[in-house]
Amino acid sequence: MSKLEQLLQGVAVEWKQLGEVADYEQPTQFLVSSKNYDVRYKTPVLTAGKTFILGYTDETNGIYKASVNPVIIFDDFTTANKWVDFDFKAKSSAMKMITSKDESIALIKYIYYWLNTLPSELMDGDHKRQWISNFANKLIPIPPLPVQAEIVRILDNFTELQAELQAELQAELQARKSQYNYYRETLLSFEEDEVEWKTLGEVSKVLRGRRLTRDMLAPDEKYPVFHGGLEPLGFYSEYNRPANTVMIINVGASAGTVGFSNDDFWSSDGCFCLEHSVLINNKFLYYFLIGEQHFLKSRVRVAGIPTLDNFVVEKLQIPIPSLVEQSRIVSILDKFDILTTSISEGLPKEIALRKKQYEYYRDMLLTFPKSEL
Repeated sequence: MSKLEQLLQGVAVEWKQLGEVADYEQPTQFLVSSKNYDVRYKTPVLTAGKTFILGYTDETNGIYKASVNPVIIFDDFTTANKWVDFDFKAKSSAMKMITSKDESIALIKYIYYWLNTLPSELMDGDHKRQWISNFANKLIPIPPLPVQAEIVRILDNFTELQAELQAELQAELQARKSQYNYYRETLLSFEEDEVEWKTLGEVSKVLRGRRLTRDMLAPDEKYPVFHGGLEPLGFYSEYNRPANTVMIINVGASAGTVGFSNDDFWSSDGCFCLEHSVLINNKFLYYFLIGEQHFLKSRVRVAGIPTLDNFVVEKLQIPIPSLVEQSRIVSILDKFDILTTSISEGLPKEIALRKKQYEYYRDMLLTFPKSEL
């Protein structure tokens, strides 16, 4: 904090319209002609939106040489923007390439960071082009070049650290998932003569739920309703399946997906449920069926609405170790599941926290009193 205060203390700032310090270029000569994208090709095709890299093209003409002169790509309709320092071709004529008129006055990377401090001013139904009508007229603070360079250096470091942290967290999550999958497969692998095997239909009844109409659902009701997915379709005042029940989605894009509910819920007709049985621990059954999802999905009928038939589920072979062994396996896998879930839930929160921290320092570095005007 003290270093930042020293950097900005007493700095003389000149305020200029963005159009005075930044040039724009239409992408006409850099537009890609073919949609024949392939990862084997060299040149990325860019959009300023979330997708960013749409694909790669083998076209060799009309390539923007951002590796020589880095550029901001700016979507003229949405105001989305990206920093680009590698060669590319453009997808849409709505994208503008923004550069500095004079790097000895305003660094293009400084302009890029400042652009991202601006709040969105888009209104619903606003389809006008934003650069000339709006952004070019905005006042940007222009401190001395050494201050701009130091601000860019600090924010570059923050950006790099944020990317490294995200990569490390995701690598940790992947490692824990791999570890969990390894132990689940190891613990649930049995030789044919090691344990008794039964079909799932012999162990448990495959129950089909009952459909509710949407007008029967309400957000303030108690029991979640599952139909065609593991996210609740809505909530209902009653339940037809008890807690600790294994479910298998049987219709739609998620057909063959296995789930488990810790709470009472309503099963609609797009969700099979397995009746509780004295022969098998429900959580053990769930963990085993997770490993059978690929098989279940491969048996989904895809003509019309994807559908998994109940006889496919009923004929599935299930190992039946002793209930004591089932409980031991469940205890181990529950611990892995809790660890993986905590990392999965914590990862977005940690990334969001670092993003807020970055935005705080960025905004502080790029905020100058208008009294300097």
